[in-house]
Amino acid sequence: MLEEVLLEADDKMDKAIKVVEHELNSLRTGRASVHLLDGIKVQAYGTETPLNQLSNINTPDGSTIAIQPWDVGTLGAVEKAILSANLGLTPSNDGKIIRLNIPPLTEQTRKEIVKRAHSIAEEGRVAVRNIRRHANDEIKKAEKKHEVPEDEGKRLHDQVQKETDEHVKKIDQFLVDKEKEIMSI
Repeated sequence: MLEEVLLEADDKMDKAIKVVEHELNSLRTGRASVHLLDGIKVQAYGTETPLNQLSNINTPDGSTIAIQPWDVGTLGAVEKAILSANLGLTPSNDGKIIRLNIPPLTEQTRKEIVKRAHSIAEEGRVAVRNIRRHANDEIKKAEKKHEVPEDEGKRLHDQVQKETDEHVKKIDQFLVDKEKEIMSI
């Protein structure tokens, strides 16, 4: 039963890391990235549809994102969704393709984005620690009920801490990489 607690904790920690990685990837870095448009939903065909399910998105160069809707009739709705996403980018279209030019970031904007990256990473660390606390609580309950010997409980606590440390280290590495990417010109 306690092995299940460890497996569940590890699985939840992995999911927390994926969330942090996804959120860090969606931060603007001054370089064109299709991840900037993750999470944008377009009002089309009577429902909100993710942008990447309505169009082909690519980066022809380091400062441009090209969006080619599969149905030209959704061009206006795609433009409207991009504008309402408050990315600080103005779409321009030629009737078939929408282009987003990514302007270079100012030093102040870079620092603000780095602050946001740090808060995303801290939220991820807190999530991992909460998962650790929950797993440790389950182990303590089992110890109190004498379902597991004390030395086995100690080993399980150590294993949970080891997993926590590994996951926090991964989050920290994602943050270092993203900060380097943001601050490089």
